[in-house]
Amino acid sequence: AMNRVQLLGRVGQDPIMRQVDGKNPVTIFSLATNEMWRSPESDANEGALLFLCNLGDISQKTTWHRISVFRPGLRDVTYQYVKRGARIYVEGKIDYGEYTDKNNVRRQATTIIA
Repeated sequence: AMNRVQLLGRVGQDPIMRQVDGKNPVTIFSLATNEMWRSPESDANEGALLFLCNLGDISQKTTWHRISVFRPGLRDVTYQYVKRGARIYVEGKIDYGEYTDKNNVRRQATTIIA
C-alpha cells in the first residue's frame, strides 16, 4: 500500500507552531493549488494558436490544503523560512481525522503530513 501526495502551490498564510498537551510541536500552514481547464463548450478540434487567443474559455479552481510538519528539523525550518505567497513543493501523506469544534460539533479534517 502507498499513501503519498505531491503538491506544488502557494502558501496561504505564514506558518504557525502549535503544541498541545505537552506533545511534540507541529508547524501548520495552508497551501493553495490551482487547476485550470478549457471549458467544455469550446471546440476540442481548434488549433493551439486559437486556444491561446481565446482565453475566455479557461476555467480555474483553487484547492486549499492544510499542511502539518512534525519532523523536528523540517518543522523548524518550515516555521522560520516559509512565508505567505511563497511557491513551494510539499511531499507527504494524506491523513483523515476528526475533531470537535468549540461548539461541540464533530468535524472531519483532511491534512497533508509533510
